Amino acid sequence: MRVPVLDTKMRPLMPCTPKRARHLLNKGKACAYWNKLGVFCIILKREVEPKNQMIAAGIDPGSKFEGWSVVGTKDTVLNGMSEAVTHVKYAMKVRRNMRRARRHRNLWRREARFNNRQRNKSTLPPSTYSRWNAKLRILDHLRKIIPISDVVVEDVNAITKKGCKRWNTSFSPIEHGKHWFYEKIENLGLKLHLKQGWETKELREKFGLKKVSQKDKKTFNSHAVDAWVMAASISGALKPTWTGLFYWIPIRWYRRQLHRFQPGKGGIRSRYGSTRSLGLTRGTLVRHVKYGLTYIGGNMKSRVSLRNMTGEILTRSAKVSDLKVLTVIRYRTRLFPSLKAGVFAA
Repeated sequence: MRVPVLDTKMRPLMPCTPKRARHLLNKGKACAYWNKLGVFCIILKREVEPKNQMIAAGIDPGSKFEGWSVVGTKDTVLNGMSEAVTHVKYAMKVRRNMRRARRHRNLWRREARFNNRQRNKSTLPPSTYSRWNAKLRILDHLRKIIPISDVVVEDVNAITKKGCKRWNTSFSPIEHGKHWFYEKIENLGLKLHLKQGWETKELREKFGLKKVSQKDKKTFNSHAVDAWVMAASISGALKPTWTGLFYWIPIRWYRRQLHRFQPGKGGIRSRYGSTRSLGLTRGTLVRHVKYGLTYIGGNMKSRVSLRNMTGEILTRSAKVSDLKVLTVIRYRTRLFPSLKAGVFAA
């Protein structure tokens, strides 16, 4: 594992070893920093001329889980596994039902507007857009702390069938969404490489690595192994020097709305949702005097709730004065330790 390094202008430099990072922090030559993925970095306090080498990022897309790996010419910078965004389709259905219910209750309502809708065939469905945009955000967060030059993606093949409506309805958005994703990667100034599924399998066999069948297992061998072999095939690394895993879960925001969808006792609808708690953005990474490294949840009676990185509520009555604000994060991040030597070998 390597620790990302930024210069005084927040430009990514070549990552360093944890030992080197601790030395710079103890000598006062660098300060600690967490990016929005919750990945620990250091910021140098002096000007340094960038001498970056080739670093490739591998992405293994999936329906529920996705694999990530950032690999240099020799060392593995980090491995990751993220949960895909799956709640948007249900949220859109709830919004549609609530809108119809409001129109039914009201004696007067505006007429439904159909003629002024922009029906653009190139527009992605909301659920498809949210999935691919989540991948793009993670990649963007990584390239801001690591000088990534190349991106390798396992190409998703979902060929539509002529005269089969159900099949095309299920898989054509995936085909459409991946081309949007590839275009955005190239717009970031990164060199894009595509690998087919059979090529990934051959690369695993070449490097002598094995993939487990349990897809939700939080280990290097579940999804990150595919991302690693794809990235290593471009960067030239010979073996994974770190088999630990960052596990990322996107924090779901409940935006401020007038009231809850369903009334409570007495037919009263209470107010619901917000992204701020006593002046602090929810999701802000803080250090509490008692609970340590936590992030901000909701608030009640001039107190805020704190959650750990698994999402568990630690307290609902924390004082703002007892918090040290670090940065705003967008993902719940857990770091799983590296496997023992030989565990990942075939």
